[in-house]
Amino acid sequence: MRATSEASLASARERFAPILDAAGDGAREIGEQIFSVVDALDGSTSLRRALTDPTRSGEAKAQLATTLLGTQVHADVVDLVAGLARARWSADADLAEALEELGTTAVLVAAESRDDLLRVEDDLFRLGRILSNERDLRVALASTDVAAERRTALADQLLNGQVAPESQVLVRRTVGALRQRSVTTRLSHIAEIAAARRKRVVASVLVASPITTAQVERLSATLSRIYSTEVHVNVGVDPSIVGGMRIQVGAEVVDATVLSKLAEARRRIAG
Repeated sequence: MRATSEASLASARERFAPILDAAGDGAREIGEQIFSVVDALDGSTSLRRALTDPTRSGEAKAQLATTLLGTQVHADVVDLVAGLARARWSADADLAEALEELGTTAVLVAAESRDDLLRVEDDLFRLGRILSNERDLRVALASTDVAAERRTALADQLLNGQVAPESQVLVRRTVGALRQRSVTTRLSHIAEIAAARRKRVVASVLVASPITTAQVERLSATLSRIYSTEVHVNVGVDPSIVGGMRIQVGAEVVDATVLSKLAEARRRIAG
């Protein structure tokens, strides 16, 4: 998003926060209703343009949103969409993108109300690791040649009811809507939103073999000192890296694996 749209989203996020906090566990349903509005916008170019047309007054666009949604969704969702219609957007697609982000936040708030946010974050990380290692499964979940119903059914089969309700909702949303071509990238983004709500940083660590709880705690403490904030460590195991460790915090990557060192040695020999 460009600056104008980012500002509109930030303003909506601030206004919507107390409503979601008050909703508690009910915020999950609010999030799912917001997703249904996003689907309607994604399916209608004319509707997106009508609600973001800079030549129309904000009140006219808000009234259109209120009329269209009526009693189909929660009153707070109607108010949210009407408020967003009053705002200004750099591109008409940004309205749907903002709503997708707010819907995701709503679902996470429901988990947060039960102190389950960390579980959701871990659920998404584990699924992301599975998909990173299972190409056929990753392709099937992200294929537009596969009907959305079949993709979500496959996700349900994979999750097997072993995750938090909010994780189930967010994974089904990710593979069902496919608003972002990379399922793993979208899941990582949602996990980052969850981490941000917990006011901490997440480090994705890849090792050749499992490490102990004490080692994870020491690594977390070290990274927390480096970044001057709490750092939660998610550990993935990949025997192909042979040894060492790969650490990613946001866009920063420290690759000290044996595999990367061998690759570097080969490049030096060849070059």
